[in-house]
Amino acid sequence: MAEPRVTGRRRASIRVRISGIATVVVALALVAGAGLLGLGLRAALLEGVHASADAYASDLADRVDAAGGSGAALVRGNDDDDRFAQLLDGDGRLVAASESSEDLAAVAEDDYDENRTIAVPGEDAVYLLSSEDTDNGTIVVGQSTESVDETLGTVVTLLAIAVPLVTLLVAATTWVVVGRALRPVERMRREVDEVTASSLHTRLETSGSDDEIDRLASTLNGMLDRLDASQAAQRRFISDASHELRSPLASLRQFAEVARRHPDRVSGGELSDAILDEGARLERLVDGMLTLAKADERSLTVPRRAVDLDDLVLAEARRLRTSSALRVDTSAVGPARVLGDAGLLAQLLRNLVDNAQRHAAGAVRLELVEGPDGTLLSVEDDGDGIDREQHERVFDRFVRLDDARARESGGSGLGLAIVREIALAHGGTALARNGQLGGARIEIRLPAASAD
Repeated sequence: MAEPRVTGRRRASIRVRISGIATVVVALALVAGAGLLGLGLRAALLEGVHASADAYASDLADRVDAAGGSGAALVRGNDDDDRFAQLLDGDGRLVAASESSEDLAAVAEDDYDENRTIAVPGEDAVYLLSSEDTDNGTIVVGQSTESVDETLGTVVTLLAIAVPLVTLLVAATTWVVVGRALRPVERMRREVDEVTASSLHTRLETSGSDDEIDRLASTLNGMLDRLDASQAAQRRFISDASHELRSPLASLRQFAEVARRHPDRVSGGELSDAILDEGARLERLVDGMLTLAKADERSLTVPRRAVDLDDLVLAEARRLRTSSALRVDTSAVGPARVLGDAGLLAQLLRNLVDNAQRHAAGAVRLELVEGPDGTLLSVEDDGDGIDREQHERVFDRFVRLDDARARESGGSGLGLAIVREIALAHGGTALARNGQLGGARIEIRLPAASAD
């Protein structure tokens, strides 16, 4: 049995991992969104300040032109704290300035940075600049960005509060949702954990919703069905095997006890014959159980070698003729070659022929036909046949349709079960039906050698 994989350290639960991953992803997305929002908002606000400065500079220039010689007074009369204005002559010398920029030298075009901003002495905020030509010189207007900074500060404060709150809300929601989604899985885990060898009949409750959880429950129920059936088959196999082994052992013990207590009643030859017969029966039984055990463990290996199946069939027919008075018909045996294991195929044939011999009244017919779709091997007797409803059951283990006759003739009830397992291992099938002779007909179909 495969050993479970053991990792070096214990991983966090699925609930913790999903909640953690969701929280981190949402937090990163919120932080990135907040950053992009701040940048976009700042650009929009600065664009508004630029537009306001341009509009005021254009308006002031129009009024200065209209006022003529008194235009300088208009510039000096600008007392807005968020804005300053300067009137420069054609040589860039300061002609007039508003009250808020009296300490500021004439602003030349070279003083603009790439963002058209300038710092004013005594002011914390920077000013965005705009200029407009007039008949008397140039009007320079500076618009404070303090409102932009205040708005951005308010937004950043709100985002600093909202992002952690939303992140915590997402974490809590994910924790609750994942917990509720995994609750049926935890319930199934507890139920499966309580299943023991004596309670394999227990089944998990399904909701009928056909979702992933419901399909998992159905899959686990299917696994429990297979385990239950396997355990029942194991118990039945052990019980039947114990009974079968007890019978020849009891026979040997009986002969030995009679021989020891009454040596005049049992000769050495009779004792030897009994030991040989029962020993052979035990050997056949053990070999059969080993073959079936290998088949159950999927370790019944079949080497892919060419085997002349007709040679094996004719050899079995000769053995049957020499060991019995049955009439053996091999007229339908033709040449056939398959890929497989000669030893296993010989065992398959021996079991088929022995089964036919036990039930035949006077004749056994063997057939071997090779076709494009595969090879058909059949063994038929003229016995009582098999009821239609028993055609599949004859391949079960330790099954005897005529229990008394089979025990008397030495059958273990494993022969046809081994036949089917060997056929399956070769990629073939085994079927039972009633034949033309009136008895049972067992058909084996094997793949053609060219199909490999």
